Amino acid sequence: MKIGTNEVERRVQAFSEVCRRYGAKATHQRREIYRELLRTDEHPAAETIYARVRKRIPAISLDTVYRTLRLLEKKGLISRAGFLNEKARFDANTLPHHHFVCTRCGFMGDIYHKERDEFLALRDVSAMGTVNSVHIELRGICKSCQKNSRLKDNYFFAILIVISTI
Repeated sequence: MKIGTNEVERRVQAFSEVCRRYGAKATHQRREIYRELLRTDEHPAAETIYARVRKRIPAISLDTVYRTLRLLEKKGLISRAGFLNEKARFDANTLPHHHFVCTRCGFMGDIYHKERDEFLALRDVSAMGTVNSVHIELRGICKSCQKNSRLKDNYFFAILIVISTI
């Protein structure tokens, strides 16, 4: 879900306050990396964020982008999206939601469903530990790829469910 300019700036300011609280510097580079993520609903990879921010800050390094993304994730301001053995993609949308991923083009879209936390298998997980979050990823072929490939009924969905316990 894309957010407006005022909300982007409010969240960047909140990020600065989080940094101060934890003794981290809210540098211009960190703010620009976070701002870039807040501006999009594309779920970009670190390299994509780096390329975009580098247009505004030519001296920024890819290492700075990776370290900043780890900090943002650790502080709960963003989340990592995508399957474990794939390139990490990042999401600044902090509302509870899941993802649809096209297995052809890599499109990733947000899915909102009011029953998302009532996933039935969670009762079976309780013997293993306490569930803190549920992330469901639906995989299939997006409408654009279906149209381009002239696929109508020859596609499938795979569901990846990641349940994290602490």
